[in-house]
Amino acid sequence: MNITIESVHFDTAERLEDFINQKVGKLDQFSDSIIGAEVTLRLDKAETSENKVAEIELDIPGSNLFAKKQSKTFEESVDQTCEALRKQLIKRKEKLKAK
Repeated sequence: MNITIESVHFDTAERLEDFINQKVGKLDQFSDSIIGAEVTLRLDKAETSENKVAEIELDIPGSNLFAKKQSKTFEESVDQTCEALRKQLIKRKEKLKAK
């Protein structure tokens, strides 16, 4: 799977990129048809502490899956987003089996 990480208006630390690659790479367990993932990290303009936004779009034949989460840290946002995508992949797999 090809993972693209884009950070809007800041540079990501290598440690964060490794974390993202590890988390998103684990989604392969739930679907072997994932072609790639596009991860976008950005800071929300809100003055709250929960201003770290992670968006992940999975490229899958037939359709794309998308999830977006916001929290206090990028790691937490990525973790929550991957969990949401995991649920979407499982639901999609069950739909395909039912056909």
